[in-house]
Amino acid sequence: MTRPQASGDLPELSPAPSRARLWWEIAIVLALGLGQSAVYAIVQLAYRLTDEIPIADQVAKLNPSRSDREIFDLIYQVLAIGFSLVPVLLVCFLLWQSRRPHLGQLGLDGTRAGRDIGRGVLLVLAIGVPGIGLYIAGRALGMTVAIDPAGIDAYWWTVPVLLLAAARASLQEEFVLLGYLFTRLKQLGWGPWSIIIGTSVLRASYHLYQGYPAFFGNLAMGLLFGWLYQRSGRLMPFLVAHFLIDAAAFVGYPWAAALWPDLFGLPG
Repeated sequence: MTRPQASGDLPELSPAPSRARLWWEIAIVLALGLGQSAVYAIVQLAYRLTDEIPIADQVAKLNPSRSDREIFDLIYQVLAIGFSLVPVLLVCFLLWQSRRPHLGQLGLDGTRAGRDIGRGVLLVLAIGVPGIGLYIAGRALGMTVAIDPAGIDAYWWTVPVLLLAAARASLQEEFVLLGYLFTRLKQLGWGPWSIIIGTSVLRASYHLYQGYPAFFGNLAMGLLFGWLYQRSGRLMPFLVAHFLIDAAAFVGYPWAAALWPDLFGLPG
């Protein structure tokens, strides 16, 4: 029979999670989102490369329409975005600290917000412009599929939903890759560069459905993001940068395709 805890006794601390438990936790988090996407992307790349249609004549829709009925398309879009954020909620739950700031170990402490946003905008220039150049080069070499970032039919709610999709991608990828994996892999004893390279390869892997150039472009993005996050420990600049890049691609694509059809237009 256990002795009741006296009022002056300190509460017993839970033992630190074992290495095996941490690996299982990582596997579950990844299987719910980015790891699953990486597996599908690898299979999809194999499908594209073995298809009779050349990869340059194939199209990848990032935000496809989900119904031919407008109201249900909107409902399905919102539901898909909401449920895809479950891994982010799980990561926040796992990294939540009882004391404020609750997500302080990710640098989300409510301080230096203006500086973090400014750094995110600068990152857009460092990543966005070279990314466009790599996409154009990949299309010219016939190694990249044509990307249709919008995909949704033009309704009154199309732009807000595309902005929500950009926010979803930013939250899902940066919270898991930078915030969660950097924390857990460090607890497992990984060195800084092992973490940076490992998370960058994962980031690149779930973009393989677009072709090999997308893999190397996102690998470079992951290395830069990882190196900067390792130095700063603040997640907000990367959330801002990722959101702005995707928002510009999703919303600005029809405009770019109209101005430069040879570069951004879809195959006939």
